Amino acid sequence: MRIAAAQARCPWLDPAAGTAKVLDFLNDAAGQGVELVAFPETFLSGYPFWVERTDGARFDDPDQKRAYAAYLDAAVELGGPELAQITEAVRDLGVFTYLGISERSGGTVYCTLVAISPEEGVVSAHRKLVPTFEERLVWGSGDGHGLRAHSFRGVRVGGLNCWENWMPLARQALYAQGVDLHISVWPGSTALTRDITRFIAREGRVWSLAAGALFSYADVPADFPLYDRLKELGPRADGGSAIAGPDGEWVVEPVAGEERLVIADLDLAAVRGERQNFDPAGHYSRPDVLQLQVDRRRRATAHFTD
Repeated sequence: MRIAAAQARCPWLDPAAGTAKVLDFLNDAAGQGVELVAFPETFLSGYPFWVERTDGARFDDPDQKRAYAAYLDAAVELGGPELAQITEAVRDLGVFTYLGISERSGGTVYCTLVAISPEEGVVSAHRKLVPTFEERLVWGSGDGHGLRAHSFRGVRVGGLNCWENWMPLARQALYAQGVDLHISVWPGSTALTRDITRFIAREGRVWSLAAGALFSYADVPADFPLYDRLKELGPRADGGSAIAGPDGEWVVEPVAGEERLVIADLDLAAVRGERQNFDPAGHYSRPDVLQLQVDRRRRATAHFTD
């Protein structure tokens, strides 16, 4: 299988332009024979880059309220027109797609990784289990509903958002479902992907693909409430998309600064060979001693019976 990370500059808080860019990259991927592609964390409609640079933790601050409102307005819904359009393109092009979105649900935004199958449409929507540090000021905490592996053309694949890739039990939840390919999505940083991408490949004896975005504070639209405090700050995310083989060695080292598809050809025989001496969910596990229980129910604040 030919796989790719779509390392692209995010049209920040512009879901229409973001959707168009996703479609462009899908068409490019299909034209290069790519069968599975991953887009960065919250690529549609953007990572909350403003929080760390504008005193985002100040309680009841009117500027932060306006910034969050703008971010909420730009977020997309699982049943919305943006994902419907992308799902149709995935079906037409035959490219299995992992897409990071800022998901709007009521008044809350979730960092969500959507898996879209050409045959079945949206097959999972994984909300990030624990937003990292200042992200908790913007995103809600997710649940286990999206901790699912999917089969596509003989390959088992699963994915996680950013720092939850460092959560051992989240990784094990995917290993236990027999993944051959692990997808990690990031806001964009070679520093973030350099260690964990290879570590996951080596630990899970899997192919490991990291997808990161490009972003500069110059990309912030002029009507964003905190634009004047951000416009002079310069670059923030440098990409970092990379691919490692199941022996933990680089196939493509982290790519910085380039907007392009990062492509490799996946060979399942390499996975089988590396599992000869280590399989974390098989012959090198001890379920009689150590067990993992995963609750995959979607959490809701209320249940109504009429």
